[in-house]
Amino acid sequence: MTSFAQSPTGGVSTRPTDGTTQYGRPVTHAQQPFAVTAVLERGTAAIVDAASSALDRSQLAHYDDVGADERRRRIRSLFEVVLASLDQRDLVPIQRYAETIAHERFEGGFGISEVQTAFNVLEEATWRHVVVSTDPAELAESIGIVATVLGAGKDMLARTYVALATERHVPSLDLTALFRGGR
Repeated sequence: MTSFAQSPTGGVSTRPTDGTTQYGRPVTHAQQPFAVTAVLERGTAAIVDAASSALDRSQLAHYDDVGADERRRRIRSLFEVVLASLDQRDLVPIQRYAETIAHERFEGGFGISEVQTAFNVLEEATWRHVVVSTDPAELAESIGIVATVLGAGKDMLARTYVALATERHVPSLDLTALFRGGR
């Protein structure tokens, strides 16, 4: 019988704990969880606390409006999706989440810099935790894996946001002033 792990959020992970897949077949290297996933799961509270504090200090109008508890909930949700992408070795969860967030925040009037800041503070807190909690021999790979997942999310967020903004003129994305001959 295959047993399943308890997820850091209290639910049940779909990752078996007995070395088999959910179908009873042996786990291959490509299916094994990344070592950094366990490091991040153990550090969930510290990472979410650090990222939430950084977002609090950012003084972003729309995030200030929702309050500290909601900001923390949002950071934790993003972190849980990062863990899911790592656990599944699949970028689709982070990409779908980022696309959804881009639509929600765009419609809510958030500037892209506000939304990118939330991803950035989580990335920084995650990296700091990985650096102090990972064996030096695994550090480069661990940072690369985390950067890949968060980078895929940030890329999707930006592409979706820009696509939405091109349908309407959005002052926060008017970059012509950065170029000679611009406004």
